[in-house]
Amino acid sequence: MSVEQDKATVDTVVWDFGAVLFRWRPRVLLAASLPSRVKDDISAAHWHEQFFQSFGGDWAEFDRGTVAVDDLAGRIARRTGLTEAEAMAVIDAVPHELQPLADTVGLVHALHERGVRQFYLSNMPAPYADHLEREHAFVRDFEDGVFSGRVQLIKPEPAIYALAEQRFGLVPERTVFIDDHPKNVEAARARGWQAVLATHHAAIHQGLAELGLLG
Repeated sequence: MSVEQDKATVDTVVWDFGAVLFRWRPRVLLAASLPSRVKDDISAAHWHEQFFQSFGGDWAEFDRGTVAVDDLAGRIARRTGLTEAEAMAVIDAVPHELQPLADTVGLVHALHERGVRQFYLSNMPAPYADHLEREHAFVRDFEDGVFSGRVQLIKPEPAIYALAEQRFGLVPERTVFIDDHPKNVEAARARGWQAVLATHHAAIHQGLAELGLLG
């Protein structure tokens, strides 16, 4: 856990979604979707890198909203040797994998009850964003949010943080950002935000408590 602290002023929390508020286990997803390809940890690691490209390349453009689902499947198939049907099986399985994490969702509810302003800033393609909004009522506890696929910007690009500041009316030093990727956390801090690196639920809880946001 890593957190910048200023107990007196922090009154706003900005959440990431994947692996923070929603389950995200890409290797498990790949094993379930590509059973003939993923046989063990070595093959899982291989296909994780080939398919998601460390969430760069084709997948990053999907996150950004500049590549549609059908085009993404074709790109991945041509690049990796998977069939388009195999690529689509993985793409289609992602919404089922994105299940709420009860412990951290509980923190959202607790902060909501305390009147803390809450927003989200998530690298999320528009089709998945639509699904999450439709299926999970707790998303309504947020005042507002930014999904990358709807604004054609992605973390850790400074522009998406600037957009969030403007759209949410954020005061950087009064804002704490919670994300599981160090580069995204570093980008928030570079703009003067405080941040918690979400390595696990206890780290999130501790970081929020240290900032005086939880009892």
